Amino acid sequence: MSQARFRKVALSLPDAVEGAHQGHADFRVGKRIFATLGYPDDDWGMVKLTPEQQTMVVEAEPEIFRPVPGGWGKGGATNVRLAKADATTLQSALKMAWGNITAKPAAKTRSAKRS
Repeated sequence: MSQARFRKVALSLPDAVEGAHQGHADFRVGKRIFATLGYPDDDWGMVKLTPEQQTMVVEAEPEIFRPVPGGWGKGGATNVRLAKADATTLQSALKMAWGNITAKPAAKTRSAKRS
């Protein structure tokens, strides 16, 4: 998998745009980033998964996925080794990350005050 293919798949998702964050290309919907390229170096990408999703993909494909070192990784940020990722696996991971940030948050309940 090349960076160009990662970029193409990320940008094919609805409302996804490319930006930049800390010197790396990122992919976002609105202001929320779901993936980046080039971290920790040009051989890697990153997808924002839930911790549960991260555990699943790392266990299934340890040659492709690893938690990002440190706190970000504990929260689900997951590195993708581009050279090892096939198109189907990458597309699945990017769709999960995209879905995580586009899912509507649970409605907040508020007490209605009546006068």
